[in-house]
Amino acid sequence: MALGLAVLTASGLLALAAPGDAHAAPSNCSGRKVRSLSFSTGAVHVYKQQRGWICAVTLAKNPGRERWMSVSVQARGQRPATVDGKDTHRMGPVRVHAGHRSVKVKGRVGSGAVSTGWIRF
Repeated sequence: MALGLAVLTASGLLALAAPGDAHAAPSNCSGRKVRSLSFSTGAVHVYKQQRGWICAVTLAKNPGRERWMSVSVQARGQRPATVDGKDTHRMGPVRVHAGHRSVKVKGRVGSGAVSTGWIRF
């Protein structure tokens, strides 16, 4: 009984310490950040993961009001992986397996956007 109470108390404290908003973390991408693509209304953060995976997420510069957002990553020779919709802070992540191929990265927050040519990491 005491052990159960201790576990419940600890889990309650962890829940209070954890952010209540899923958008509090800057990214759901793991790995090494290889590029930040800034633009007028936000930024796209690009991460290189193990075994040739590339992950990207778009973050709003001024979070708070809902706007159209998107993030897209395309490995050369493949279709782009895209996530878009309305949000207040973040869109993504998207992941593609690029191997040793070049990728294109795009992001949008409201009227601002960024798009790369073919880049390698």
